[in-house]
Amino acid sequence: LFLKVQDMCLPLLLEVNSLYVASTSKPPLTHEIVRKKILDSQYRCFEKMNRDPPYNKSGLHCSRNWDGWLCWDDTPGGTYTSQNCPNYFVDFDPTEKATKYCGEDGQWFRHPDTNRTWSNYTLCNENTNAKLKSAYILFYMAIVGHALSIASLLISLAIFFYFRSLSCQRITLHKNLFCSYVLNSALTIIYLVGVVNKPEVVSKNPVGCKVLHFFHMYMLGCNYFWMLCEGIYLHTLIVVAVFAEEQHLHWYYLLGWGFPLVPASIHAVARKKYFDDNCWMSVETHLLYAVHGPIVAALLVNLFFLLNIIRVLVTKLRDTHRAESNMYMKAVRATLILVPLLGIQFVIFPWRPENRLAGEVYEYIMHILMHYQGLLVATIFCFFNGEVQAALKRQWMQYKTQWGQRRKDHCSMRSTSYTATSISEVPAFMYHHDCNSEHLNGRHTEDSELRSGGNTAEE
Repeated sequence: LFLKVQDMCLPLLLEVNSLYVASTSKPPLTHEIVRKKILDSQYRCFEKMNRDPPYNKSGLHCSRNWDGWLCWDDTPGGTYTSQNCPNYFVDFDPTEKATKYCGEDGQWFRHPDTNRTWSNYTLCNENTNAKLKSAYILFYMAIVGHALSIASLLISLAIFFYFRSLSCQRITLHKNLFCSYVLNSALTIIYLVGVVNKPEVVSKNPVGCKVLHFFHMYMLGCNYFWMLCEGIYLHTLIVVAVFAEEQHLHWYYLLGWGFPLVPASIHAVARKKYFDDNCWMSVETHLLYAVHGPIVAALLVNLFFLLNIIRVLVTKLRDTHRAESNMYMKAVRATLILVPLLGIQFVIFPWRPENRLAGEVYEYIMHILMHYQGLLVATIFCFFNGEVQAALKRQWMQYKTQWGQRRKDHCSMRSTSYTATSISEVPAFMYHHDCNSEHLNGRHTEDSELRSGGNTAEE
């Protein structure tokens, strides 16, 4: 499950980087490197052919062989066999399939033009340009998604810090959750722009890109463990402490910011020792268990807590503490909505479909779920929060009242200034008429504003 889980952006990084390299004029893979990779594969193929037992099934079959690029096993007559394309060449897509046909006479298919045994590699680079275009679309989707997430999260944090009436332990947890998403989105954008979009950096394999990858894995863990903190807090508040308000938050800080260092460090050390690829970009390694395992465990524990909270609210608080239960139910509902949404890519979509069209749809869905998480969290926990909406409405009414008062004072000053000017320059009979008219107009305006302000305040 975890091996095939698509990480936040690594599959996109690999595809964009490999396809981008293919489109450049100076690919980092030289002829010597390509030749060495082919020779290594040939050596492993001959070792495998000598090691495997003889073909023991009935009927004609094509014998195992090395075709110059790939190793093919014994194949029954009249059947096709396939395997992933080789990664020797920058314009080959390793996710595509190369095929080979074994005739009913037990002989490998021969090309009619050359009369030599032939393997079909046409699909390996047939869709390279289309995939390059799709990869760049996904690349910019990720950039836009994380930029929108950062903007919405910073607005939410400004709201939480500005309104002191919102200060409570639950909002403190929200602030830490939002900060983890801001940092994660910022690191992802830096990774995409500074590493993915620069193949020469990946080929040089500097220490800096690996350090950046470590912090990216760490912040990914922080996202989900702060979500776990939200679930634990609500569970303790409602089920354990029976609506007790104060909890010791230092344990939450330790779990949210401290514990993710453990799996991130284990992954970094193991990656350095056992799978030290360029900038640690490959996802084809079991070492991802170190990071994805604790994340899935946190999601499952959180889901259990939230279901238990709902059970308590429904069964025990139906008739008593109705107002409190309704308030807590809203908080639980927000968290319950986010938990499956934020972890759905780890549970429901662990494998990419083989079909090309289905695979593209899969990629778009996954990138929306992964790279727009911050925007989703800010929307549900802040913008749709009833307390936040009430605080914003109060602030808006206060602003309207102050603005109306300033207009009233400004209008009064204009009336006084106009009256003083009229006394010295206008005849008495004109002064008497205009003064009363200005005074009445100003008064009418003030009364209208007061009535309007009073009605609005009352609403």
